[in-house]
Amino acid sequence: MLDFIKPPKFGRLFYKDLIFKIPNKENKIFLTFDDGPNPEVTPFILETLSKFNAKATFFCLGKQVEKYPALFDQIISEDHQVGNHGFEHLNGWKTKTEDYINNVIKASEIIDSKLFRPPFGKMKVSQIKFLKEKYKLVLWDVSAQDYLPNISEDKVVSNVVNHTTEGSIIVMHDNIKVKPHLKISLPVIVSELVVRFNMSFV
Repeated sequence: MLDFIKPPKFGRLFYKDLIFKIPNKENKIFLTFDDGPNPEVTPFILETLSKFNAKATFFCLGKQVEKYPALFDQIISEDHQVGNHGFEHLNGWKTKTEDYINNVIKASEIIDSKLFRPPFGKMKVSQIKFLKEKYKLVLWDVSAQDYLPNISEDKVVSNVVNHTTEGSIIVMHDNIKVKPHLKISLPVIVSELVVRFNMSFV
């Protein structure tokens, strides 16, 4: 799913039990960050959001929360939403259902949230069937593709700014790989979007 800026129709049909977009009448959009917290990236994200009085949802990895609990607490203390992204960053298509579910449950012991986002946007039907009873399963409507190693900062910005509409859920990342792109692109993205939309959390 991350290979597309906008999820293709077949993806939306296959994952009909997952949330891609949240239609609303308040002109809201939903900015989200995966894979954190990370001491080299999360503080910059929080600082940027604070500067523009914007809110976001952080889908955190349990292993990262375990390493950096103070950063996780800071996300919450600054009134952002948190979600479960698994304890480790497992590909659902390549993981046995029992192992996958146990990984999510392990993360839930330190991430108190009813939101779950599958790493890579990939889950088996059997995994969805179990987890949808316990979590709101959240994908996205717009991918910044900030994780691509050779993408330009201008492209990251245009991916988000040119494809976001009311109700869009935007996925960006909170890990060391995106740090070079994020420093330049995130302030531009947030400043552009706060003018056009009411930025909230999922």
